[in-house]
Order: sequence, then structure tokens, then C-alpha cells
Amino acid sequence: MTTIAMWSGPRNLSTALMYSFGNRADFTVVDEPFYAHYLRETGLAHPMREGVLASQPQDAEAVVQSLTQPKKQHFYQKHMCQHMLPSVPRGWMLTVQNVFLIRHPARVIASFGAKYEGFGLADIGFSQQLELFEMLRAEGKNPIVIDSADIRNAPEHMLTKLCTVLGLPFDTAMLHWPKGGHASDGAWAPHWYNAVHASTGFAGPEGPLPDMETPEQQQLLAKALPVYKALSTCKLTP
Repeated sequence: MTTIAMWSGPRNLSTALMYSFGNRADFTVVDEPFYAHYLRETGLAHPMREGVLASQPQDAEAVVQSLTQPKKQHFYQKHMCQHMLPSVPRGWMLTVQNVFLIRHPARVIASFGAKYEGFGLADIGFSQQLELFEMLRAEGKNPIVIDSADIRNAPEHMLTKLCTVLGLPFDTAMLHWPKGGHASDGAWAPHWYNAVHASTGFAGPEGPLPDMETPEQQQLLAKALPVYKALSTCKLTP
């Protein structure tokens, strides 16, 4: 059985991709299993904080145990890179297939800012994404990188390529999912997942990059863009 750990930041096509794999009959999925631990440790006042804390184990070791138990089906784990605090064990990452889902930071900043105010680089996962990628490389692993824009431009083509490098057959069920969400959605879904709940498949290509209208957005873009560019050099090509 294949276990996939998909690493991204927020507002990065990550939920749609979870739905894509979750629509396969041979996969089970889990949605951001370290979120409650992250909120407990950081004290951040995220939307629906209390509901998240109540919905998941808050102990990182317990989460790792749930992620590494043998499964009857292939297992897809949707992770946020910023959730991987120093208190979270990482050795288990060496036992799974790691994929890094990237998106241009201008789009992430604009989309995240519409849902959450007063955030910085640590909240959108770029530096943590590069840190995790480099850790795996240092351990002799060869993690996969895929760009959300490439998936939106050509879903079947890019998902076929992704499945091939994962050693899986492509399944056309990955191209569509039922409207209204997935049974594995996290407790935070009502705040964050409105658009994907209204969808039945991947949205088409995006338009021009959004403008960074404030000095804070511009500074954040300047910090995140080098990470995106570095990871882009390793991505699956269309």
C-alpha cells in the first residue's frame, strides 16, 4: 500500500487535491491531522479554533501513530507545512512518499488574506516547505514537487504524471468529486472550504497574478518568492 504525505501551505489547491485522491475507491484520506497540535502549541486564534482543538488529537506523538498504522487501502495525508513545529516528530516522514504542492506566493497571499488578517511568512508555510524538502534531500530521499498551476492547466495530464512517479495507476475518478465536501473534511471546513465545496472538479487556468497592494504584502512576497522559485526547479514538468 502507498502512503502519500502531501505538503503545502494554505490556499494552495490542497483541498481539491485531497478530494481528487479521496474520490478513488482505493484511497482513504486525512485532512491536516496536526492542526489541533499546532493551535495548542502556538495559541493562535484561528477561525473555529475551539472546534478544531476538540476534533483532533492534540498530542503530536498520537497523530504520528495514527499516520503510520497499517492501512487496508492507499493512504493520502493532506498536511500544512507550517503545522510541523519543532515539537512534531519527523522520522516518520522517511517511511512515506512525500509530495510538495507549490503555488505562486502572490496568489497564496491574496487568497489567504481574504480569509485571515495579520499574517506573516510563518503562517503561509513557504519557509517550512523548503526546510522539510531539504531535510528529506539530506536523508537521501527524492521528494516530488508539483505546481498547482500546472494541475489546473492540465488536470488529467499532470495527475497521470504524478501517479506514475508514485507508482500508481491513474484513475479518471480523480478528475471529479461530488459537490458539497468530503466526509474527511476537517472541522474548519465551513470557514475555509466554501469554494471547493461548490466545485465538482479542478478549476481552469488562473488569470494574471494579483497585485500586492500594501507594503506588507510586497515584503511578504519578496520573502516567499525565492522559496517558490527554488522548489520550482525540481517540479514535475507539464
